[in-house]
Amino acid sequence: MKHYLLSIQQPDGGPPAPEVIEPIMRDVAAFNQELREAGAWVFGGGLHLPDTATVVRYDHGEPLVTDGPYTEGKEHVGGLSIIRAADLDAALEWGRKLARATTLPVEVRPFQGDPADHLA
Repeated sequence: MKHYLLSIQQPDGGPPAPEVIEPIMRDVAAFNQELREAGAWVFGGGLHLPDTATVVRYDHGEPLVTDGPYTEGKEHVGGLSIIRAADLDAALEWGRKLARATTLPVEVRPFQGDPADHLA
């Protein structure tokens, strides 16, 4: 089994109205439960808005810390799931289910190496 990152691409702006977000969150909870029952769950969660981000980079050998997201854009990573899947096709199926649950685009990306390389 390999590990895959499912990142939810969320549009910038304020949170949706309760009547919009509540059914989505129910669908996401059901998706997470399905992941757990299938043994595919590794980790997942939502993220705060990009304006809470702090970026650390090195400039001429010195760390530089700045507020805000790494890049400006119309979308940001709103949440993520790290899953176990036999192959890319299986990971894409989980990505389809998450996109259906969130109604948002989901990027599916494999981790390099074996799961034992990045699990303590």
